[in-house]
Amino acid sequence: MATVNPPRGMRDFLPADKSRRERVLAVIRERYRAHGFDEIETPVMEEYARLHAGVGGDNEKLAFNVMKRGLDPEQVRDSADDPAGLADLGLRYDLTVPLSRFYASHRGELPAVFRSVQIAPVWRAERPQKGRYRQFMQCDIDIMGDATSRAESELITATLDVLDALGLAGASVRINDRRALVAMLDAFGFAEDERAGVLITIDKLDKIGAAGVAAELRERGAEERAVAAFETFLGGLSESSEPFGSAQVRSQLPAGVPDEIVEHLVGIGDAVQAARGGAETPLQFDPFLVRGMGYYTGTIFEIAHPSVSYSLGGGGRYDGMIGRLLGQDVPAVGFSIGFERIVDLVEVAEEDAARSVVLVHDKDVPLAELLAHKAALVADGARVRLSTRTKNFKNLLAQAEADGYASFATVAAGQAELELKPLG
Repeated sequence: MATVNPPRGMRDFLPADKSRRERVLAVIRERYRAHGFDEIETPVMEEYARLHAGVGGDNEKLAFNVMKRGLDPEQVRDSADDPAGLADLGLRYDLTVPLSRFYASHRGELPAVFRSVQIAPVWRAERPQKGRYRQFMQCDIDIMGDATSRAESELITATLDVLDALGLAGASVRINDRRALVAMLDAFGFAEDERAGVLITIDKLDKIGAAGVAAELRERGAEERAVAAFETFLGGLSESSEPFGSAQVRSQLPAGVPDEIVEHLVGIGDAVQAARGGAETPLQFDPFLVRGMGYYTGTIFEIAHPSVSYSLGGGGRYDGMIGRLLGQDVPAVGFSIGFERIVDLVEVAEEDAARSVVLVHDKDVPLAELLAHKAALVADGARVRLSTRTKNFKNLLAQAEADGYASFATVAAGQAELELKPLG
């Protein structure tokens, strides 16, 4: 018998799984709305040229492209080595590129400082494996039009509130600034044309260690003097026990990083701490946090949690992206929760199962009677399923209980009153 499965890297969700995902999404939406973010929706496809404009990093290579309509075989052969000649559209691989296009399209209809929420699926031609899918949900919040640290502070505060509401106690936010990374590379002596490759290698620090990073930098042909300076700096670093602040941030940076960058980061920490009632800020400065997207221009951050070794989300400032579409710079910063990573980590309250009823009816019950019973329960606030009585009555009830129903009633023809009984 042939198997009928979804495409590789994509999933079906049974009712219980779908219900759980929607409950988590409802919490996320409610908390972001409470922080003044407005939800928008963009098309699943964007223009090919926009998705391949050089700002999406490696994700551009993973885009699902949509072939032009009406091409004949000869045109396909002639354009075999030119994807742009074959495709004019593509499925979105993230929500940031579509948001930038959306803002450029509707700027005149939006407030000067626009706070957006986008919760929607994206598609990437990944090699499917555990935890890595070709279709997955992203939950993004972004602020456009605010160049100050207030924007980062609002994003981090709102995201931490969501994590608290989901019960992910102990979450923290690792934070850095791409400008600090550039200043650090300058201080060590890396040439400007080496920076991109050096940052790719530094991003592997937590996986291959300091010795591995230094070895890979030498393999890349990086300036030996700069590599040696980097090794010396790493060797002198020790984990700081000080709370997040100027002293702690400065102790993790080499001389030469401008004070205004340090003050910018510390200001964000102070604002987040104030927003959380003065409790110790859950920010952790990480001088080697890189984040791979090429469009980041300033602050960058990631969610860390002690229960897992991987990030649960991240984001940063991307002031140059919208300007490519508008012809003038617009400050922008965003934060994305890794929904597929957190949905299996959190416990969310079940729906009000006490108000969920299965009406098990005989086959000869007139439809009008049956729907009248159902309508009365629905009007009273219940969730109601109709099930025809089967020979294996116990299995029918067990399935209903597994599907989240809490009570049942049997219905016979001409029955005036129903007796609700608990399942289980």
